[in-house]
Amino acid sequence: MFKLYYYPNNASLAPHFLLHHLNADYELLLVDKQSNAQKSADYLKLNPAGRIPTLVVGEQPIFESSAICIHLCELHPQSNLMPAIGDPKRPLFYQWLAFLNNTLQAELMVRYYPHRHTNNEVTIPYIIAAQDARIAEALAIINNQLEHNQYLLGDTLTACDYFLFMLAQWSLPIARSPLTFENLAVYLKRLCDNSTIKAVCEIEEIDLAPFRNTTKDSHILAHQP
Repeated sequence: MFKLYYYPNNASLAPHFLLHHLNADYELLLVDKQSNAQKSADYLKLNPAGRIPTLVVGEQPIFESSAICIHLCELHPQSNLMPAIGDPKRPLFYQWLAFLNNTLQAELMVRYYPHRHTNNEVTIPYIIAAQDARIAEALAIINNQLEHNQYLLGDTLTACDYFLFMLAQWSLPIARSPLTFENLAVYLKRLCDNSTIKAVCEIEEIDLAPFRNTTKDSHILAHQP
């Protein structure tokens, strides 16, 4: 039994996708960000960073979304959500997951929480504008990767694709949203037909309509991660 401490459309979304894809025995435990529950004493015992998600495996809590995803893949090697040891695509899996986590997600966090990166509120609009440009640069790299690939690593769906879908959802309000990139828009529209993505987004009440309507003027705000 896994226990996933989550909040809808937060960094827990990618692990939620994996747990559902794996048909794992898991329990969802809501951490109410609206009441700042992630900073409660009980939650901090599990995750001293006070962030979401946390996955409890047996009695062991694990935090950081990307680490949780890797651990779930390693516990279920038959799933093919991560290339096997020795597979030449294994290092590419680490590369893309690191890029998504350390580049795209990191830039999105600065964009949505600019007040954490300045002590002068006057600069906040400039931070947001700069981050929109940096996020677009990261999305362009992903778009180029998808030019001749069905998924990030080629023809096989991996955990990286679930992680990317999570970040794409967060990126919808960006000046150059993922839907303005041709290859990325087609890829995201295709992923909307993935049974796991449909089921989990229904559970978390995430609207998939923006991805299905991939016209360039489509613009629906995502929840703040």
